[in-house]
Amino acid sequence: MCIAFPGKILSIDENNFAVIDISGTKREACLDLVDEPVAVGDYVICHAGYAIHRIDEEVARENLAFLKELIKHEIY
Repeated sequence: MCIAFPGKILSIDENNFAVIDISGTKREACLDLVDEPVAVGDYVICHAGYAIHRIDEEVARENLAFLKELIKHEIY
């Protein structure tokens, strides 16, 4: 099973890589596969080092809260 995580774009470099924040953890993600244009401050779904979809901030926050609950109750 694969899980993709929502993260907020903090910066984007000239090579189309972004630094994203996933619940306080910063990761680098390639933006080459994302399905629409994104900018700093947008939320994206990331999997295996790639941003694959831009999502609404409210949806991102709901998904992060759900994932935290899964981890808290060890449901994985």
